Amino acid sequence: MQVEYAAAKSSICRQCGRYFSPFAPKTALKLRAKEEAPTAATPENSSIFHRFEGFWKRRRSSVIECFECKRKQQVCGAATSTICPGCSAHIDLRDYKITSGFSRTIRTRGDVHLTAKGDLSSSSVNCRSALIEGQLRGNLHCDTATINFSGRIPGRLSGRHLIVNRKADIHCFRQVRVGSIEIKGKMSGEIIAQMVTVYKKGSLEGKVTARAISVEKGGMFSGELVIGQPDLIQGELLPGQKPGAASVAGLDISGEAPQPLPAT
Repeated sequence: MQVEYAAAKSSICRQCGRYFSPFAPKTALKLRAKEEAPTAATPENSSIFHRFEGFWKRRRSSVIECFECKRKQQVCGAATSTICPGCSAHIDLRDYKITSGFSRTIRTRGDVHLTAKGDLSSSSVNCRSALIEGQLRGNLHCDTATINFSGRIPGRLSGRHLIVNRKADIHCFRQVRVGSIEIKGKMSGEIIAQMVTVYKKGSLEGKVTARAISVEKGGMFSGELVIGQPDLIQGELLPGQKPGAASVAGLDISGEAPQPLPAT
């Protein structure tokens, strides 16, 4: 031991000549280890639910389709990307949650969540499923889309299934091409679909071309309706293709002469 000045920052040992800091906390490492130990063992991180959730995410698998060659493959649920075994194209598997302005193109086999404060101005969004609660300015194509937003949608909507929730009130400027659509809120625009369903308290206004339509008691449809066409096939639901003029204006129900059917 040796006596040092209280304000000294460093000193030299009089016995061995080594440099040292006389007032450095020697137990700092032990204190940090004790402070970090409870955090690692918090109930939230060690709960059975979180352990099971992580295990299930690692074990879960899904079948995805290549954007380029349409070849399908099975991937692990924890993967964020993969390579197509057929054409070697890169496939994004990430989920996107948009909480502010976003303008990049999205092409993923994951999910997209556009929150109420989000503003998605991408020219194209292609995903597995989408939840739209904010402003959508670009085109959206996905397997399943849920709209929970009130306002105008200038882009094109397409996919297998579209749901317009009860709180939604949207006006679509471009054609909506889907396999089926469920309208529980309010919607206006032009729809080409296999099946259109307007639920109780739902409202649809515009032009509809479909194989079948169902309007529940309490629901409302107003506009032009072309229904029951045998040649309205899935290929006509793809973007960039339009039904022929004769088929769009025709109606084939119970063998009567084709004619447009307005409905209110």
